[in-house]
Amino acid sequence: MAEYRFSTIWRIDAPVRQVWAVIHDSVSWPEWWNNVQRVDQLQAGNGQGVGAVHRYTWKGFLPYRIVFDMRVTRVDPLIVLEGEATGDVEGTGRWSFTTDGRNLTVVRYDWCVHTNRAWMNALAPLLRPVFQWNHDTVMREGGVALARRLDAQLLGIEHE
Repeated sequence: MAEYRFSTIWRIDAPVRQVWAVIHDSVSWPEWWNNVQRVDQLQAGNGQGVGAVHRYTWKGFLPYRIVFDMRVTRVDPLIVLEGEATGDVEGTGRWSFTTDGRNLTVVRYDWCVHTNRAWMNALAPLLRPVFQWNHDTVMREGGVALARRLDAQLLGIEHE
């Protein structure tokens, strides 16, 4: 299995409450984030969403789709949203939110996964930089789309 660690940081000129609300409502992502083809709720969580399971279908700029189920494991409103993925990829995803108390919100997404698809694992030694580029491109589009959804200015995107 090939392991990947991706981190993306979006800096957006919008209140953290608005940014949190849009990210937390992942069922609506296909309405504004072109790379998210489908999100289906498979299981409801508690009042904050812990325990919820959603199936995500993603399509980047390369000719394949990734499908995985994400179980929400942690919700600290306006601070952290975290889950465990199983399916084409397995691992953890974590959204972290910080703010300057006014309008600047910094959103960090950390995605630590390994792939379960045989062809991806076999080609990982050669295609790892291409998979990284695809992920970064999807996340760049997400930052732009989030800003558009919020009618806000995207002040920067970083990939680590």
